[in-house]
Amino acid sequence: MIPLQLKIEPLPIVEPLVARLVLSPKAGDPSDAVLVAQRAGTADFDVGGFSLRVHTQDPASLDGDVVLAIPGRRTIHRLIRASSAHNTFLVTEQCDQLCVMCSQPPKRYHTDMFDQFLEAVRLAPSKATIGLSGGEPLLHKERLFGFLTNAQRIRPDLRFHILTNGQHIFAEDEASLHALDMSSILWGIPIYAAHAEVHDRIVGKIGAFDLLQNNLARLGRVGAAIELRTVVLQSNIGHLEQLADHVTLHQPFAQVWAIMQLENIGYARMNWDAEFSDTSKNFDDIALALDISLGRGLPTSLYNFPLCTVPDNYRRYCVASISDWKQKFLATCDGCAIRSACTGFFEWYPEKRGFRKIVSQ
Repeated sequence: MIPLQLKIEPLPIVEPLVARLVLSPKAGDPSDAVLVAQRAGTADFDVGGFSLRVHTQDPASLDGDVVLAIPGRRTIHRLIRASSAHNTFLVTEQCDQLCVMCSQPPKRYHTDMFDQFLEAVRLAPSKATIGLSGGEPLLHKERLFGFLTNAQRIRPDLRFHILTNGQHIFAEDEASLHALDMSSILWGIPIYAAHAEVHDRIVGKIGAFDLLQNNLARLGRVGAAIELRTVVLQSNIGHLEQLADHVTLHQPFAQVWAIMQLENIGYARMNWDAEFSDTSKNFDDIALALDISLGRGLPTSLYNFPLCTVPDNYRRYCVASISDWKQKFLATCDGCAIRSACTGFFEWYPEKRGFRKIVSQ
């Protein structure tokens, strides 16, 4: 697994530090940490006149990465990896829902890092896409909207993908939303069933479905690009036909529908046996949902589905979606002819309790 944190020697700082690691000086940006020495297992970068020693075997792999150092910590976090298309800022770990498959279980505390995220945005590679996730980012929407406004001002070339449960978008927010360049933002919003009872039970919040419908319409009215997201569970797989009807007939603002397999981490690990649906054995519910949505003109993709678990005529809708830092392949995948196009598996995928039909192609 690709490390998102790297060991460092202690730094003489009292405030969080954001820097861009570079092998050689570029435009003389004061936030650049320039490589000045390399030894076996370590690399020394000069940042602001003091040394940042990073434990790494391959300094070249860090060129252009934007990192965050916290006072007193012996690690740096790779906020943006220059060579990766999968960069996400964890805005908060607070959330007002308790989804049965949540991969990032909520916590009570919040640490505001928007100033550091804005500096990272300034240093990001050209035309990068940056995810904003949680928890629930819109629990801190005043800071979030301010961040987006400033980010779009200083880096109009960047795009943002905001993952939100859609519960906190109100009439008084429309002015702030109108002020944003919506063409550079994709709003990823989950919907798990067309029936309020089923959706609310999955997210652990009574009334969530009805509120979501109102807020999806509000986002649509301000010109937001909306990606609906549905995780396949035992709790909702029998409802996918009705959900396909709902998203195609009653969600006119949706630009894409992402149907996702389960990730075995967080609450999903606790609920795996009850909620994992082995679509390698029975793909019928997924196929029916795809036939409806695609037949009615809604672009639909399959995320986190290894290609060998999907019938041949539906594989073209699969997206190599698993972030590179948490992707793995199984021994069965060795020599597979379609491996390079496959999403693979999550690092924490439980092979003995997962798909029953994994076959090298």
